[in-house]
Amino acid sequence: MGAIRLLAAPIRRIARSRLFQFAAVVAIILLLDHYAYDYAALHAAADGLKNIVAATVQLCSDFFRVGILTDPVLQVALMIAYVYVICLVIFVLLRFATRKAVDLVGRSNFLWLRTSIARERGIAAYRAWVPLETIRPADYPQDKWEQEFAWPADNKPPYPPLPQRVLRETSSVVAILAVAAVLLQYLTPFPVLSWLRELI
Repeated sequence: MGAIRLLAAPIRRIARSRLFQFAAVVAIILLLDHYAYDYAALHAAADGLKNIVAATVQLCSDFFRVGILTDPVLQVALMIAYVYVICLVIFVLLRFATRKAVDLVGRSNFLWLRTSIARERGIAAYRAWVPLETIRPADYPQDKWEQEFAWPADNKPPYPPLPQRVLRETSSVVAILAVAAVLLQYLTPFPVLSWLRELI
């Protein structure tokens, strides 16, 4: 496992680069454009992407004038954004499936990999524990420290429940969008607040 991680580290570093992700999204769009009529699946994907981009441009034209230059720029930007979001969702699902598969392999000891998986996760858990352990006072017993701070005594996770976390993230995103709308209203020629008022 350690050798695999060592070999995969440069690939993961490149894959996490925003420039590489942008280049990959543009390459996917160009492949869809070039090979859409050769394969039925690609043709359906290209048609779906074209339809959703056209519908979004039509929706935008209800709020502001889409001119001769704005239309192609908006189409390209929306196409890149939609392909990026779709790729992001696919990779999140693949990562979740891979983690579940590794859990199943470790639980069933398939190919005798349980020891390697446990060692890797133990190292990760130790690295996560070290920042908490470094602030423990010398006169504070470690077992009491772990019982008080590592995990609550009632065996509940040390973070808020899922609905509370979703509500907190949603409210923060709404607040950021509201600040952006106010800045766009008063600092740019786009009257976003007026559009929202008309829409509501």
